[in-house]
Amino acid sequence: MFRDKVAIVTGAASGIGKEISRALATRGAVVVLTDFNAETLAAAAAEIGGGCESHLLDVTDAGAVEVLVRSVAEKHGRIDFMFNNAGVALFGNTRDTSLEDWNWLIDVNIRGVVHGVMAAYPIMQKQGSGHIVNTASVAGLIPVPGNTAYAMTKHAVVGLSESLRSEARRYGVKVSAVCPGIIETPLVQTAKLVNIDREEAMSQAKLKLASPVDLAEAVMRGLERDKGRIVFTPIAHLAWRIYRLSPSIFDRVLDLLNKRNPMLPR
Repeated sequence: MFRDKVAIVTGAASGIGKEISRALATRGAVVVLTDFNAETLAAAAAEIGGGCESHLLDVTDAGAVEVLVRSVAEKHGRIDFMFNNAGVALFGNTRDTSLEDWNWLIDVNIRGVVHGVMAAYPIMQKQGSGHIVNTASVAGLIPVPGNTAYAMTKHAVVGLSESLRSEARRYGVKVSAVCPGIIETPLVQTAKLVNIDREEAMSQAKLKLASPVDLAEAVMRGLERDKGRIVFTPIAHLAWRIYRLSPSIFDRVLDLLNKRNPMLPR
C-alpha cells in the first residue's frame, strides 16, 4: 500500500510527524518531511534516511504550503498522502488565556490543516486518488477542561476531516483524522502553560505517555483499513466510548477529576 507512494508530512522534525515519516520510509514510500525548524528537520531527515526529502515550511503561510505541495506533485507526478500533522498546544484556565493565545492555536492547528487540505485536495481529486490524514487529538472528540482553546482547534480538525471524507469519497480521495491520547513528544514539554507551573502540573497529573512509534504503527494500520477516525491509547478509546454512550456520566466523572485538575488553578 505504501511502497513507492509519495507522502508529504508536516511537523515532521520530531514527535509524531517524525515517527510517521519513519514508518512510511520503512514501508518504501517516498517521504517529504517538512517543518519550520531547520536544525531538527535536517537531523530527522538524516536519521530516517532512505532517500527522503526535507523542506522548510511554515504551515501558517498558505502560499508557501501551496508552492511546496505543487512542487512535490510536479516532481513526482502525483501526491498519494498528505499528512497535516504540525500543531501546537496550550493549557490553562480559559479566563487566563489571551486572544493572542487563541489566534496562535487557530493559525497553526486549524489554518495550518486547511492550508494543507486546500493545496493537496484539488490535486488528489484531479488524479482520482490520494489520502489526506489530519492529526487531531482525543481532545477533538471529548470535552477537556483546562485545555479549552486547544480542544476547540482539534474539534475543528475532526469536523473538517469527517465532512471532507464524505465529500471526497466520490472522487476516489480518502480522509482520516488521527485522534491520539497523550503521546511522549516534545509538544508535551513545549506546550504553552498559562499561569501554571510546568513541573508541578506534570507531577500532579502523573501522566503515562504513549510512544510516538506505537502511534505511527497504529496510524499505518488505520490507513490500511481506511479508518475515518484513528483513536489511539486505551484511555483515549475508553474516554471516547463513555462520552459517546453517556455524556452525562462523562460530565460527572469530569466534575470529580476537575477538583484535582492541575490545569485549572483556583
